[in-house]
Amino acid sequence: MLAAVVFVPSAPLLVPELAGPSAFDTEPVRSAVRDALADTASSGIDRWVVLGASDDPVTGQVEESGSGSFARFGVDVRVSVSDRTGPRMSLSALIGAWLREWASLGPTSMWIVGRETSPAECAVLGADLGARLEESPERIGLLVVGDGSTALTPKAPGGGRRDSAVALNESIVAAIGAADMRALAALRPESCDTEGIGGRVAWQVAAAAVESCGSGVVPKTSYADAPFGVGYVVAAWTVSGDRS
Repeated sequence: MLAAVVFVPSAPLLVPELAGPSAFDTEPVRSAVRDALADTASSGIDRWVVLGASDDPVTGQVEESGSGSFARFGVDVRVSVSDRTGPRMSLSALIGAWLREWASLGPTSMWIVGRETSPAECAVLGADLGARLEESPERIGLLVVGDGSTALTPKAPGGGRRDSAVALNESIVAAIGAADMRALAALRPESCDTEGIGGRVAWQVAAAAVESCGSGVVPKTSYADAPFGVGYVVAAWTVSGDRS
């Protein structure tokens, strides 16, 4: 059954080898991720499912390899969740695989979705994922990998700060912090694309998965900031045992 959902950023700079020894701005978000995963794992998680977006402009669920490298981000840090080979891993999958090893998460699988998947398709995929998780006798943690806007500070990579980006990013942080599934489902692809938001499909699939389980949720946000002009949020939803 689905026991918990943990939201983390899709940030290569979480990886110390990529951030470098002088990148002190990465430590608060890395610590928040470490603590959120440790707290969730302590509740008893048998298996993790990484949920993220494909780098390619495709729709629907995407098949990915079980191993890869951060070489295209500057350092050849290798990660894996299995020995299976295939296309290169998306950034979301790389982050999930790295967190599996770094945080000693244990058995982990991937559920990657094309970044152009519509909200309606995300709802269908999420309901399917939720049903699969609920059928499992294991306690499963859903690790949701995705970034907010890329236009939150004057030097942000998305062209500098935009008020519209800040407002949308704040609404997403509030929705995750309140476990507001309807607000996440209502995110529009056009607005998210305009503001450089990369986590939409993962958040919408996660929301649909939780909603399909008919479960209560206790949310907790441990980090929400934009140290490099990109919105990073770290949060955890504890899923209750009430499947009424």
